[in-house]
Amino acid sequence: MTAGGRVEGEYAREAGTAVKALAAVRGATMLDRILDALRGAGVTRLAVVGGAEVRAACGHRVELIVDEGASGSANVLRALDVWPDDDGEPLLYATSDLPYVTAAAVTDFVRRSPPSALCVALAEHAVFEHRFPAAPPFGITLARERVVNGGVFSIPPGSCARLGQIAGAFFESRKRPWRMATLVSPFALLRLAFGRLRITEVETLAGKIAGVPAVALRNCAPELGYDADTLLEYRYACRNA
Repeated sequence: MTAGGRVEGEYAREAGTAVKALAAVRGATMLDRILDALRGAGVTRLAVVGGAEVRAACGHRVELIVDEGASGSANVLRALDVWPDDDGEPLLYATSDLPYVTAAAVTDFVRRSPPSALCVALAEHAVFEHRFPAAPPFGITLARERVVNGGVFSIPPGSCARLGQIAGAFFESRKRPWRMATLVSPFALLRLAFGRLRITEVETLAGKIAGVPAVALRNCAPELGYDADTLLEYRYACRNA
């Protein structure tokens, strides 16, 4: 899990911290919420990438704390390097800015994720809007279908070394399909530009980039898709249970 993201300005003033994971939402920090959700989902080995404040907040609640890097993509790479690549178990990677995450949502994602594929959670946009009415805009549109990316990923065993080579590019493109398309082919970028690139094609693109099968796991809980990247998203989460 990565917890090195920073906020500034009014967001940091309202949260009382520049470390996004340590921002409190309805009585608990977002770091507390993801740690509780992962433990509740049965995760027995937890590693967190973060700075001194995150280390102090975690205490003895996790098995390992890894010093943060200089960027989000660097922290993803450090997260991939945490556990041995040959232990035979998928790696569950999560962001730490999910104020609504629950153990049930994580459990469902893990249960349905094929162990041999790189999986990302997707929530249907209509379901997301029903769960979070009047929330700030979320989601991406592919071939006239709107979905919301989740903040949890299942990474198949034996693939972390390969993913480490493109971790930065993949991290930056997870909410921007055009970036993923440019990593593969101009043809894919054109299909995206004309609104014809489908989710199944994005799976194929991601699989080519990652070197392993990639699955966009549909019908995941919307709680996995609401991240508090912006001040408006943070304010909404603070106001609405």
